[in-house]
Amino acid sequence: MISIDGLTVEFGGSPLFQDISFVINEKDRIALMGKNGAGKSTLLKVLAGERSPSRGKVSAPKDTVIAYLPQHLMTENHRTVFEETSQAFSNLFEMEAEIEELNKQLAERTDYDSDSYYELIEKVSILSEKFYSIDATNYEEQVEKTLLGLGFSREDFTRPTGDFSGGWRMRIELAKILLRNPDVILLDEPTNHLDIDSIQWLEEFLTTSAKAVVVISHDRAFVDNITTRTIEVTMGRIYDYKVNYSKYLELRKDRRAQQQKAYEEQQKMIAENKEFIERFKGTYSKTLQVQSRVKMLEKLELIEVDEEDTSALRLRFPPSPRSGSYPVTADGVAKTYGEHLVFANANFMIERGEKVAFVGRNGEGKSTLVKCIMKEIDHDGHLTLGHNVQIGYFAQNQASLLDENLTVFQTIDDVAEGDIRNKIKDMLGAFMFGGEASTKKVKVLSGGERTRLALLKLLLEPVNMLILD
Repeated sequence: MISIDGLTVEFGGSPLFQDISFVINEKDRIALMGKNGAGKSTLLKVLAGERSPSRGKVSAPKDTVIAYLPQHLMTENHRTVFEETSQAFSNLFEMEAEIEELNKQLAERTDYDSDSYYELIEKVSILSEKFYSIDATNYEEQVEKTLLGLGFSREDFTRPTGDFSGGWRMRIELAKILLRNPDVILLDEPTNHLDIDSIQWLEEFLTTSAKAVVVISHDRAFVDNITTRTIEVTMGRIYDYKVNYSKYLELRKDRRAQQQKAYEEQQKMIAENKEFIERFKGTYSKTLQVQSRVKMLEKLELIEVDEEDTSALRLRFPPSPRSGSYPVTADGVAKTYGEHLVFANANFMIERGEKVAFVGRNGEGKSTLVKCIMKEIDHDGHLTLGHNVQIGYFAQNQASLLDENLTVFQTIDDVAEGDIRNKIKDMLGAFMFGGEASTKKVKVLSGGERTRLALLKLLLEPVNMLILD
């Protein structure tokens, strides 16, 4: 259905991946796997037409519909839930507007016998035939049915999308994808903002209703449940396995063991031939043999052992000042948006040293409660921060707030103060940004790399209370 042929993407002259080829077939359920920065999200963007490759091409039948759900959700806007979901039909709205404009031109013209007039009539006819062949007359009914199926209430339809949590905005994006009835769905970390119920719904939809699917996800259970094929992106190339993630891990282990064995045997053979060449290079009777072995080594294709992601985050918090015994106290805290009650009568105390989890379904108010604690939004009731509380806050969209034009080093250098400035390279190394990685610009980082960098920024200041959303 979709053919990827000789695809190469380069950043600054260095290939991210090179000359890769594969085919996405109807009903394929593909997991894209690989370490952070291997190029998974970039490959997905190329498939979606969001960016162009340096070389190679992506081919698909003319009417193929490809739907793409990016890692970072839509920004909040002033559209209502219903209006935003209706954007799934935006191409039809544009087509309808174009037909109206062409008919208007026809009504104003009087050169009925001219070639351009006949060309205009033909254009209107073709466009109208295409428009009316698509059954979108009841699109409002389809939007309503889909939103209700995804757990929205009718009262939600007229609320602005900005009122909703990341998980619910994810459902709006999924509704738009479902309504487009795409041939291929491309998903980049779709479970990041979803609760358990939403993930189960998404699994059910992808396995029973979707056509072809390509997904990037660190949620192993989710990937295992929905995929039947695994494509690993590593060291600029791909390996294609016709199995799910768990089976792929076993096959990858076997592959690397075979590569390691072949590599060691080849290195032994190279060493033996080099020793022979060095030993007999001045011996007349061995001249032909020496030359033959030199040519053989020159033409030899070296075996590479695929990299294994053994990187680990070495986290060490700086010493922080001591806070009061109760960093947060909530007394009758409530939050409403207009007539919509998010939560009410929240009463709790967080004691110094406690590790607290806010759990609940999407939209129940977890992030809203965090924003109340951070004084980002107004609320009813009393919310008190204890003595000497210094908060480090990691918001849902923290990684997307980084300046894309700065390098990794500049991002940290701009916020580091005092003695810690002398340890910037050490800290970047601890967060897996050692060596040349520190000179990369933020805009070329993968989603996982951006999150690590944003977390490092957060930890530069000594804080005694972390809030992680």
